[in-house]
Amino acid sequence: MSQQTLEPVRLDIAPVSGRIGAVVSGVDLGLDLPERALGEIRHALLRHKVIFFRDQFGLDAAGQAAFARRLGDLIDPDVVIPSLEAWHADATFLERPPLATVQRALQVPEFGGDTVWANTVTAYEDLPVELRDLADRLWAVHSAAAGSLETKHPVVHVHPETGERAILLGGFARSIAGLSEQADAGALIKLFQEYVTRLENTVRWRWAPGDVAIWDNRATQHRIVNDFGDRPRRLHNVTVAGARPVPVA
Repeated sequence: MSQQTLEPVRLDIAPVSGRIGAVVSGVDLGLDLPERALGEIRHALLRHKVIFFRDQFGLDAAGQAAFARRLGDLIDPDVVIPSLEAWHADATFLERPPLATVQRALQVPEFGGDTVWANTVTAYEDLPVELRDLADRLWAVHSAAAGSLETKHPVVHVHPETGERAILLGGFARSIAGLSEQADAGALIKLFQEYVTRLENTVRWRWAPGDVAIWDNRATQHRIVNDFGDRPRRLHNVTVAGARPVPVA
């Protein structure tokens, strides 16, 4: 990264949907940003769950990692973290799922290949009281693949910074702990997931080269729109390590 900028950073934060997502402009992530600017970015991330930056052509792989490191410790890039085309939060099969991901667009198709994010906090808030009470008591079994190492997480966890309650499920959630009938577990997961993926809870991003997206993995799910065929699509991720999810008390 370059030397710390001496110019004051004035961020413009513009929401792009009613419940999730905002574009942040007026900042070059390739610079060594002052703490005040970094604080505004963190605040925007907590409020909007996913934030977007255009025209970050000065950001290379080293700069992307350096910026992400200011958000927290990084997950070792040599650790392979499988992704899904289905709705998911990143690596929930880990005991400590990621805090956030910083994604940089290198090459994108002329059309297609968008990414969609969903707000799992507003999804929880949309649940009827009776379903909230049920979800608060459930734990889900997560794994990277059938038969692999399993991890249990609460279906609803408390965000460690905002105190909000968020649904913690997605494509790595394989079953509900304590339910012997897989059909029953699948029905419950499907029920809660339908609240997550309601259009009102989502934002869809059309990528352009130089774009950067940062999402709070503790409060979102996302998926790729797989409509780009064999056209090239290359995005580079840097993942920030998180903490063990905390259940509702």
